[in-house]
Amino acid sequence: MFTGITTDRGRVTAIDRRGDTYVTIATALPAADLADGASVACSGCCLTVIASGPGWFRVSASAETLARTTLGRWREGTAVNLEAALRLGDTLGGHLVSGHVDGVAVLRERAPEGDSLRLVYELPAGFERFVAVKGSIAIDGVSLTVNRVDGPRVAVNIIPHTLEVTTLGAAAPGDPANFEIDMIARYVARLLGKDEP
Repeated sequence: MFTGITTDRGRVTAIDRRGDTYVTIATALPAADLADGASVACSGCCLTVIASGPGWFRVSASAETLARTTLGRWREGTAVNLEAALRLGDTLGGHLVSGHVDGVAVLRERAPEGDSLRLVYELPAGFERFVAVKGSIAIDGVSLTVNRVDGPRVAVNIIPHTLEVTTLGAAAPGDPANFEIDMIARYVARLLGKDEP
């Protein structure tokens, strides 16, 4: 479980494709958060640490993960938003994020708004009904407040601090991003029998 408050911007240093895909990521996360078997949200995708050392860790990604997320597009040098798993008693600064990515959204618009940046993402068809104005959505692992929903397009504002410490500041129209709808919306839809997008 995560909060969507990323604490490091790592960088892919190696990719090994054999059976599953093995990704090595440079990081400033504390070694205590990178023990074998630990969960780390990597641009929103919950992955398991299989090896680590000073300033790096390695994860594996299955074909299913590669097909449903942006991880299949990662290359050496790709920047990655990182968050270690939430511990009981930690501050919940964002919202509850499972790290189970729902799919890939596409950035359609990017425009300055005061000191912030307005980003408009297009979700795959059917997911817009899980998103509400003033509700939460995780984009590439970052907890964001929804400002507008217009059909499949969802607008969010990114403050200067978030632009500085995450990958969102470098996003350009046409870029894909992992997204996760709010967990509460998912369960409400399931209880109402309307959980299929």
